[in-house]
Amino acid sequence: MLALADALVRRTTAPGGTPRAGTSRVSMPRAVAETRALLAELEADVVVGFGGYVALPAYLAARRSGIPVVVHEQNPLPGLANRVGARLAAAVAVTTPGTPLRGAVHTGMPLRPAITGLDRAALRAEAREHFGLDADRPTLLVFGGSQGARSLNTAATGAAAELRAAGIQVLHARGPKNTEVAVPAGEVPYVVVDYLERMDLAYAAADLALCRSGAVSVAELSAVGLPAAFVPLPIGNGEQRRNALPVVEAGGGLLVDDAELSPAWIGSTLVPVLTDPARLSELSRHAAAAGVPDADEELADLTLSVVRA
Repeated sequence: MLALADALVRRTTAPGGTPRAGTSRVSMPRAVAETRALLAELEADVVVGFGGYVALPAYLAARRSGIPVVVHEQNPLPGLANRVGARLAAAVAVTTPGTPLRGAVHTGMPLRPAITGLDRAALRAEAREHFGLDADRPTLLVFGGSQGARSLNTAATGAAAELRAAGIQVLHARGPKNTEVAVPAGEVPYVVVDYLERMDLAYAAADLALCRSGAVSVAELSAVGLPAAFVPLPIGNGEQRRNALPVVEAGGGLLVDDAELSPAWIGSTLVPVLTDPARLSELSRHAAAAGVPDADEELADLTLSVVRA
């Protein structure tokens, strides 16, 4: 499916990743025909799709070519491509229990081995040294996705003095365009970076995260047992709140609306948690229990069972 998706993306996107003109619903018959040709060229045994606009032609082409389809849905509310694909599929896998797709199997979110194999405790000292953090202080990780998040940046930096007063150090990924985010030097480290290339080290360095609740972030945090205060993106169909709810309801994290996030909330809610080792340990244990670290193997086994059927 990776080779197929790569070929479809090249044929249907302009430079920069935007859809080319004419690749809307009116060109679906052509997309399906071209995809059938690609499937034949690749001698595909199965098509595994993860949704998105390139997936639907692949699902339809596979069905017409007699090739079994496996659908994986990462969000609690599936998109159009996967709703259609699930009706054609030999197997359907989902990240979140209760995702409304017929016949779905809960496998979790497939993740990189660097994450699923992460031993946070064993790597903590190395990770904190890597980021210039103290070895023994409670540590808050702040990140808002690859581009950062203004509300998280504002709240975290606004709480810097109170966090430092409590002895809490911070690793803060502000986003590469948010150059205005800076914190004055102080005795307790507050490290600001544009982007975290080594999320495994960031997770190992932290005791708690303050972050958005995209599907991958929630899955990675729970897989490594790192509790988080989730701040769902306040736009869309509410999927980020739904992503976080299973972990929060399992006792592995906190949930705060974007509009409610503030320096005062961090001071009143996160500082007491970060300075309570027993509470952090409890949150971590529940976060790990909500995770599915072997989701990649589960999905692989499901796919192989379809091929062998």
